[in-house]
Amino acid sequence: MTGNAWGQMDTENIKNVLIVDAHLDLAWNMLIFGRDYLRSAQETRLREKHTATPARNGDTLLGWPEFQQGRVALVFASLFAAPIRRRLDTWETLVYNDTAEARARYREQMDVYHRLVEEHPDRFRLVLSITDLQALLSAWSADEDGQERYVGLLIVMEGAECIAHPEELEEWWRLGVRQIGPAWTGTRFCGGTREPGPLTKEGYTLLDGMVEHGFILDVSHMDEQAVMQSLDYYPGAIAASHANARAIVGSTDSNRHLSDRVLRGLVERGGVVGIVPYNTFLKAGWSKGDRREEVTLQHVIAQIDHVCQIAGDAFHVGLGTDFDGGFGVQSVPVEIDTIADLQKLAPLLLEKGYTGEHVAAILGGNWISLLRRALPIS
Repeated sequence: MTGNAWGQMDTENIKNVLIVDAHLDLAWNMLIFGRDYLRSAQETRLREKHTATPARNGDTLLGWPEFQQGRVALVFASLFAAPIRRRLDTWETLVYNDTAEARARYREQMDVYHRLVEEHPDRFRLVLSITDLQALLSAWSADEDGQERYVGLLIVMEGAECIAHPEELEEWWRLGVRQIGPAWTGTRFCGGTREPGPLTKEGYTLLDGMVEHGFILDVSHMDEQAVMQSLDYYPGAIAASHANARAIVGSTDSNRHLSDRVLRGLVERGGVVGIVPYNTFLKAGWSKGDRREEVTLQHVIAQIDHVCQIAGDAFHVGLGTDFDGGFGVQSVPVEIDTIADLQKLAPLLLEKGYTGEHVAAILGGNWISLLRRALPIS
């Protein structure tokens, strides 16, 4: 296997690997459940113990100390709202009936991220450019034991119904969005999860506008027909920020998972696939309420390895946990208590035969390399 820009990493320094998580629904949780991610995961769990939140969204996997302990340097922080037809229950307040309502919901979340970085610049900062990315990496590479480092937030849009006209893309770019997934479920742009369909005329127009600004295209929730069309049409950077390989999940008729055909297409386009450590996406037939012990980190390793075998190298796969995105600790592999436990993947990958360089790439470096190609210089 060949090297990449992330650099060499030997087994003695594997504990210093940085993690990039390509999908966290932070603002959604902050607004719906009032979660404060400056707290530890344990403190949030204690505060929510006698509330309805754990039954609705599981116990949190996220918190500021856990970002530090796990060396989670950069996260892709989502803007997300569901169409009213897919509302889970009345407690889900971030929903919309039309484009105007979608815009309001997404702007509300954008404001949450802006307040977070303005009020706590020592803990969170937006990553808008290569300059910002390099500053973040420099902060985390500083050899100062025990020092807390800020976490970078790359803002991503999950579902694009908030965009009425392509001209509005300039505003979203200015606000800080750097990646767009046209669909969550089906949208007027293309088919999505549970609602299949190709790219529409509006979908092609959206892609045209996205490439003008330099947005990364996220195909995670797009229907396969629309994904294949996008791989042929979209000349900009493409990724699947949080999606698993259909061949490894097992028997399923869901269009949420990626076929080997899609994986090969993403590899050919230089894309990265973020593996989701959600038990339902790791083992066919597993559902909430089943025993956690049925799913382990070896299921995550199998997903990672499948993408690497398709690619012929270790430079097209990463992590996109989707943590707190509708599930919590009850629905992830048994070895994971918080996001800090993603570091447990490193020794397992080494045991599988991956080198230190490969481990560093998989846990964070591949996303960094993609961003170096996709983001503006300043």
